[in-house]
Amino acid sequence: MKKPVAAKTSSAKEAGNASPSKLIDGRIKELGDWRGAMLARVRGLIREADPDVVEAWKWRGVPVWEHDGIICTGETYKAVVKLTFAKGAALADPAGLFNSSLDGNVRRAIDIREGDKVNKKALQALIRAAVELNVSKKKPGKRSS
Repeated sequence: MKKPVAAKTSSAKEAGNASPSKLIDGRIKELGDWRGAMLARVRGLIREADPDVVEAWKWRGVPVWEHDGIICTGETYKAVVKLTFAKGAALADPAGLFNSSLDGNVRRAIDIREGDKVNKKALQALIRAAVELNVSKKKPGKRSS
């Protein structure tokens, strides 16, 4: 199995000179509980599924993974780690991972609770499908993320 390559980063305007990857590292450490461990786990799965993923830090502290557009965000709340897929409604989800934000026309989310197991194969398939969708919608001449 190929070892994941360190993710590329985009600029972090509001966070001084720290890179988005360092800011995500900090969030994981700061949480210090199951949510930090889960955020680190899904981050690793995202990087493994798409070695060209770009990490960003947006909206005053939300980890974001991009490839020719947003793939998903990784928000942490008291009871869940929420992966929100920007174009989730357009993605096939045969494993039924999406369990939140199901009534919108665009986004879909996966709420992961303490003790939940992550279906690695299904999550990585969703990541790759989101990347494929972003790449297919890319406008000519637009710089990739």
